[in-house]
Amino acid sequence: MTGQDICVMVPTIRNPECMREYFDNAREHGFDLDRLFVVLITEDFCDSESMQAMLDEEGVDGTVFDESARGEWYDEHGISEFSHLVPAASHAQTSFGLLYLWAQDYDYGVFIDDDTAPHETVDFFGTHMDNLAFEGEIERVQSDEHWVNVLYQNEDDHGLYPRGYPYAAMDETVETDTAEVERVVASQGLWTNVPDLDAVRILMDGDLQGQAQTRTSAADFDGDFVAAEGNYLTVCSMNLAFRREVVPAFYQLPMDDNEWDVGRFDDIWSGLFLKRACDVLGGKIYNGDPLCEHNKAPRSTFSDLTNEVHGLELNEHVWEEVDAVGDDADSYREVFQAMADRLADGDYSEWENGAFLNHCGEYMRDWLDCLAALEASSRETAEPAPPAADD
Repeated sequence: MTGQDICVMVPTIRNPECMREYFDNAREHGFDLDRLFVVLITEDFCDSESMQAMLDEEGVDGTVFDESARGEWYDEHGISEFSHLVPAASHAQTSFGLLYLWAQDYDYGVFIDDDTAPHETVDFFGTHMDNLAFEGEIERVQSDEHWVNVLYQNEDDHGLYPRGYPYAAMDETVETDTAEVERVVASQGLWTNVPDLDAVRILMDGDLQGQAQTRTSAADFDGDFVAAEGNYLTVCSMNLAFRREVVPAFYQLPMDDNEWDVGRFDDIWSGLFLKRACDVLGGKIYNGDPLCEHNKAPRSTFSDLTNEVHGLELNEHVWEEVDAVGDDADSYREVFQAMADRLADGDYSEWENGAFLNHCGEYMRDWLDCLAALEASSRETAEPAPPAADD
C-alpha cells in the first residue's frame, strides 16, 4: 500500500514527544510511515513550533493546530459558524481532527492519547489496519444487561469496570460464542498499566491520584472480540482506529465547555452512537490488540470526580435513548440524525442535568450540518472555473 490514507489525531498539551515511540514502532515493524498524516491538536499556550519540529525531525508528514490555527482553518473552509462544535481546552477537541479528516478525504482515522505508548512487540498501526480489514470468525460477547465490559476476560480476578460503564449494568451474566464478521468499521485497542476507570471506581480502589491501585497487564487480555448486536460497550479514544464512513456518527460531544459542567463522557457517548449505528448497518467494532501502555499522569481523583459527577446519572440512560431510534436508517449520517432528533426533542427533566442531553442533540444536528458544509466547500474547490466567455 502506498499513498497517504491515514489521518492520525493526537490531542496534546503535555507530551507530544510520545509520537516518537509510535513512529519507531512503525519503523521496527516495517509499517510505511508515508501512509500517515499526523494532526497534533493543542492550545495557544503550548509550543506549536517545537511540535512541528518534532514531526519534521521524524520525517513524518503532519501539522499542528493550536486554537488560533483552528480558527484560521474554520475561516478558510467557510465553517466559522460551527466553531462552537469543538470545545475549548477539552479532550473532545478530537472532533477537530474528525473535521480535518473529512475535509481532506482520508480513508482512515487513528486516535492516540499523549499519555500512551505502543507495545514494542506489536505492530501498532499495522494491527489496527489488519483489524479494519478483518473478515472471518471472532469471539462475540453479550450479557443479560445488554452491556459488555471490555475487561471481561479477567474480571473475576481484577474486578474492574471501565470508565463509562453504567453502574446499573454491573454484575452481569456474560455469554460468549463465535460470530462471522464481514465488515469492521472501528478497531479499539485496549490498554495495560493504568486502567481507564472513572473517579468513583478509582476512589473505591483506594487511589487519590487519579490512577487506581489495580493495574492491567497483557495477561488480562485473552483474544480479540466484538460485542453482540444490541449490546453496548465503552469506547475509549486513547487507542482507536476507524473508517472514514463512521465520522458522521462519531462526534465527540461538547464536554467541559458547557453550562452544566458535564465532562469526561465525550468518547464514551460517541461510542454509544457508533455502536447503535453499527447495529443498524451491520458494521462491527473490533476490540483487543493492539494494546497500548497507558501511563496516566498523577492528578487529583477528586478533580476528575468533579468533572464526571454532573453526567453520571445521564450516563445510566443515554444508551437506552439512542437504542430506541434509527432502525430504518440507511447510513451512519441517517442513524446519527435520528439520535440527534431524539436527544434534542426529548424531555429529560427527571434526570440531573437532563437539559444537557437536549444541548447535545442540538450540537449533533449542527455536526451534520457542518460536515455538509465541508463537503460543499470541497466540491467548490475541486470544480474547475468555468471557461471565459468569447468576446
